[in-house]
Amino acid sequence: MAEESLLLQSPNASPSKSSSLLSEISNASTRPLIFAFTAISCGAYTFGCIVGYTAPTQTSIIKDLNLSIADFSFFGSILTVGLILGALICGKLTDLVGRVYTIWITNILFVIGWLAIAFAKDVWLLDVGRLLQGVSVGIFSYLGPFYISEIAPKNLRGAASSFVQLFTGVGLSVIYALGTVVDWRKLAILGSIPSLMVVPLLFFVPESPRWLAKVEREKEVEAVLLSLRGAKSDVSEEAKEILEYTQHVEEQQDVDGRRFFKLFQRKYVLPLTIGVVLISVPQLGGLNGYTFYTDTIFTSTGVSSDVGFILTSIVQISGGILGAVLVDLSGRRSILLVSQAGMFLGCLATAISFLLQKNNCWENGTPILALSSVMVYFGSYGLGMGSIPWTIASEIYPVDVKGAAGTVCNLVSSISSWLVAYSFSFLLQWSSTGTFVIFAAVICIGYVFTAKLVPETKGKSLEEIQSLFTDSHPQDSTVF
Repeated sequence: MAEESLLLQSPNASPSKSSSLLSEISNASTRPLIFAFTAISCGAYTFGCIVGYTAPTQTSIIKDLNLSIADFSFFGSILTVGLILGALICGKLTDLVGRVYTIWITNILFVIGWLAIAFAKDVWLLDVGRLLQGVSVGIFSYLGPFYISEIAPKNLRGAASSFVQLFTGVGLSVIYALGTVVDWRKLAILGSIPSLMVVPLLFFVPESPRWLAKVEREKEVEAVLLSLRGAKSDVSEEAKEILEYTQHVEEQQDVDGRRFFKLFQRKYVLPLTIGVVLISVPQLGGLNGYTFYTDTIFTSTGVSSDVGFILTSIVQISGGILGAVLVDLSGRRSILLVSQAGMFLGCLATAISFLLQKNNCWENGTPILALSSVMVYFGSYGLGMGSIPWTIASEIYPVDVKGAAGTVCNLVSSISSWLVAYSFSFLLQWSSTGTFVIFAAVICIGYVFTAKLVPETKGKSLEEIQSLFTDSHPQDSTVF
């Protein structure tokens, strides 16, 4: 609480700073930037809808298609298979065809996946649709934050990335709510609408200037920056910085002669470790356990599932909005530390509620403690750990290894997510209290790691951030 108080009272979060931020948002809101933000936000919203789709539809799908529990379990879990496949190809795909064409591909896969589910008569088409959704989600997990970081002004980059990630939580909440009143086929059709609506905008979404520089389309860089910053903006310095840094990186790549394995040079060890640890901490810290088994947690401790879900959804979205407002005022690192501290306390309180329930202690207060702990966990996650790890990961890698680094981070996120989702029910059978103590310990390790090793990236250009890591090491120093 003391840290949170310091964060909120920071001089960086003064009224004059807030007014300055609003002014910057107004000045930076060009039509191409708004179109790009809308396209990525719709993708994030669809991401949330896809993740939450199976929870409210399980009973009706099993009944309508006469599925076994094993059939439906496979339908739910094949999303993870697709997610891992998407994670494996995301970096190479975006480097090969560009960011905008990859947005087209993910939107097409989103729509085909939803329609395959909506019109499925047999389980195989249901599974194909879910697999395609998984591939598109795996690609988008990397594409969304990385593309936004490459086109947004440096003083708005954190807020833009955080607001995009916020739409994932909105999609998850909306699909849960609609799933209680809408048939599963109609729900799938509704899920496809955002991807269809965004198609006309994609004709006006600009390519990333940094990708253009990477593929030697230098003449287009300044024109794209002008469309993003406004025709009257002076983008010459920004364009020069992007082109010079990209040329510097490409010269190093020519000397080194390697592609993917260049990521494992010694100078990239710290940024790669930062990205992998920050992205895996919320997953290994119990996020999927809380997300997929919230009903189990509430039922086990005597809380109404409906009340619990509504309150936790409100708290998570509120935390996300607060985090998006503060991220470019107070900084990434400060909010990460507050977020991790809150998640740690939430896990610890959940563990205590299970311990009290098991020993029949404080029977009247245990449900309140359980509900409060889940709300604290999700509110804290929404504040920072839901968006900032990917924001930082999108900022710290140079253009020559960004695809490879994104693939590694995305793959680690997918595998750690699957690991917790698969093992959570077994861990609960072993010890409910012990399970959440383990999650709390993981988050505590993440807190120490962030405090010691994660730099502040607020207000710096991508090239300045990347130079912090790469300019202090010899370029030929390798780990493998």
